[in-house]
Amino acid sequence: MTTTDQLTRSPSALRVVLATPLYRGATLALFFSGLGFSAAAPQIARFIVDELGGSLTVAGLYYLTNLTALAGGYFVGRRSDQTGRRLGPFRFCAMAGFLGWLGIAFSTQLWMPFAISALVLAFAGAATSQLFAAIHDELQANPSPAGDGIVSYVRMSLTLGWVVGPVAGTFLGAQLGLRAMLVATAICTLAQLLPLGTLRDGGPRVQATTAHNTDAPSPKPHVSLKAMKPLLAFTGLYILVYAGEPIKYAYLPIYMNDQHYPPALSGAIIGIQPLVELILMPAATVLARRTGMLNLMVLGALCGVGANAIFALSASPTGLLIAQILMGGVWGVFAGLGIIVAQRLLPQAVATASAIFISAPAVSSALGGVVGGIGVGAAGLPLVFLAPSALALTAAFGLLVLQTRLGARI
Repeated sequence: MTTTDQLTRSPSALRVVLATPLYRGATLALFFSGLGFSAAAPQIARFIVDELGGSLTVAGLYYLTNLTALAGGYFVGRRSDQTGRRLGPFRFCAMAGFLGWLGIAFSTQLWMPFAISALVLAFAGAATSQLFAAIHDELQANPSPAGDGIVSYVRMSLTLGWVVGPVAGTFLGAQLGLRAMLVATAICTLAQLLPLGTLRDGGPRVQATTAHNTDAPSPKPHVSLKAMKPLLAFTGLYILVYAGEPIKYAYLPIYMNDQHYPPALSGAIIGIQPLVELILMPAATVLARRTGMLNLMVLGALCGVGANAIFALSASPTGLLIAQILMGGVWGVFAGLGIIVAQRLLPQAVATASAIFISAPAVSSALGGVVGGIGVGAAGLPLVFLAPSALALTAAFGLLVLQTRLGARI
């Protein structure tokens, strides 16, 4: 019996991940990605305010630059589907992320982080989508009964990075300064390249082509707008749920600083969410087999309603911890299942589906930046968090409608 046969018949997703070079490399790469980005995300608003002299409103509007990530991600994903190549675009996007964060770290003018984020970091997020497209291809070429579990385990490594990153970023920023923290983010982004080394693309698209003619070009799938409508609807609702995250990361650290929370306590409050998320992700994968993925996401969105309401109405560390635990429930569901749902909604172009879905947080950041910038000016801290609570409630209703229309598809 071959190794592939053994892995295919094995019900252990963890065993398959550890034994397969692509899955193992992607797991480590996503950890570095999550570590770097989560270290910077809670601190970028402070960097704009403290280092470059921007106002709170301007700091919130920084997230508008993430709108370009949707176009960048779509371009990379479409090109990937046309060529069948995943790891080459992944390496290009990881390098763009390294250069972008390094440029922001050495910014001396207020406009510089905005321009760098819009023009360079627009491509950085697509690195993650390319890895998930490569994983999908590998699962198609070597099917496993634990396929959803494999995706969940790989995705958990990104969450693990988010557990460590906020605490590490807060500590590094306090000890060495925010610029040093951003340089560390750039290094982590570059480190994504190391676990995959010189690994080349496999997957069904390339294999099917080379089996008959090694010189033949890969097929170029045509994806109509009608075929993309369910994916776009799902992504739009995900954007509403996620919109609270940029508001939280922009203003919760500032709010806790105003309340004179010790750095360790602030970092722990930020870091408890991904820790809960990490614990719940495997359970969400198992539970979704009984309830359906979209039905479980309705419950997750409702947890977001409660969490943001607590942010707005509680001034105690205990209240903020409870809210973050609820947010861990939100992302335990959406982070574990979201990419699987997106790829199933557009199976003929999984890189495009992955890129659109992975780009959603960038669009959410833009939406959250606008809502947060306006809301903090009108209602102040912490009442600004009532806005994302209302957005999450809208998303819960929309997901319920989408599940009803799709029926047994998801």
